[in-house]
Amino acid sequence: MKLAFAREARNDLVRLRAFIAVHDPAAAARAARRLIRGIERLMRFPRLGRRVNIGPGEVAPDEIRDWPVGDYVVRYLIAGDRVIVLRVWHGRERRG
Repeated sequence: MKLAFAREARNDLVRLRAFIAVHDPAAAARAARRLIRGIERLMRFPRLGRRVNIGPGEVAPDEIRDWPVGDYVVRYLIAGDRVIVLRVWHGRERRG
């Protein structure tokens, strides 16, 4: 499997690292490394994540999944021989 990042996911990673770096640059670097390692696991095991719920009693197509990496959630799409990271956020962030 190949790995790709949507523009929004790249922006998310930059935003999250910058937020942490304000208080602790070393912690920001550790969090970034951990996220990348977790995301890279998806290249070998693309179905590790849980299917995304899109509404009451409904789920998104099987190809869209969420993968928890530490305190973060990685939303990704399986498209043929590629894993495309769509978004990344901290688990405590409000999504919607």
